[in-house]
Amino acid sequence: MSINTAHAQGGVLIFAGERILLYCDDVEMGFDGDHQPEFKGNKKGRLYLTTHRVIFNSSSSKEAMQSFSMPFYCMRGIELEQPVFGANYIKGKLVSEQGGKWQGVVKIKMWFTAGGAIEFGQAMLRAGQLASRYQVQQPPPYTPPQGPVYQAPPPMYTPQYDNYNWVPFGAFPTAPPAQQVYMTESPPPYSGIEPTAPPPPMNGHPQGADAKAREAASSAYYSPSAPHNVYMPQQAPNNVYMPQQAPNNVYMPQQFPSGAPPSYSDAVNKKNQ
Repeated sequence: MSINTAHAQGGVLIFAGERILLYCDDVEMGFDGDHQPEFKGNKKGRLYLTTHRVIFNSSSSKEAMQSFSMPFYCMRGIELEQPVFGANYIKGKLVSEQGGKWQGVVKIKMWFTAGGAIEFGQAMLRAGQLASRYQVQQPPPYTPPQGPVYQAPPPMYTPQYDNYNWVPFGAFPTAPPAQQVYMTESPPPYSGIEPTAPPPPMNGHPQGADAKAREAASSAYYSPSAPHNVYMPQQAPNNVYMPQQAPNNVYMPQQFPSGAPPSYSDAVNKKNQ
């Protein structure tokens, strides 16, 4: 995880090839267990679930922590809490990543004052489970985003109904404001929920030897006249199970290969004992 590496020009900053699945306003985030200045006090802002991580962006420009990046493989003991009084929240621990300019373990809580904690948490757990399939035993040292920053193309943040139909898109706003989503040319430094795909064209100019193919794909998979019909040229491998509909009772393993969070159903069962 890293501090102040996932924001730009008042919005969120994602890697090339990373997609935003959900975003939620009116989230408050608190930290415990570390004395680093940026962790002091609760923070209010917006939360994003992407194909590679969870990102918190502060709503105040005066906050020392403008953004907080939480890759799935850094999460431990994530649970969803539903108190009788007060807003539902997500809690757990995060461990630092090599090269993330911070060392140790910090406890987190994320309150959803306008609702959505359960839906967001379930999607986050499923994304973490899927990402664990491609996780290497020892991820490379974290490298902050490098190079120019561009406004991200719409397919990087609009709902992908056909490809990610386990995501509860209907429980949240359709997509974050376009002027608040930015992208760097750097690829994600850790695995996501699908095999690594070539990055999209940046600022209208595709990169790499297959630039023409990428440019054709980018012009084909989004239509402004039909924003809810999105063609995704990258498809999941034939041997990867992508459920058509998230079942009511989803089994999530107690540990990912690196010790990932328990499932929502396990957390609820534990809470009701």
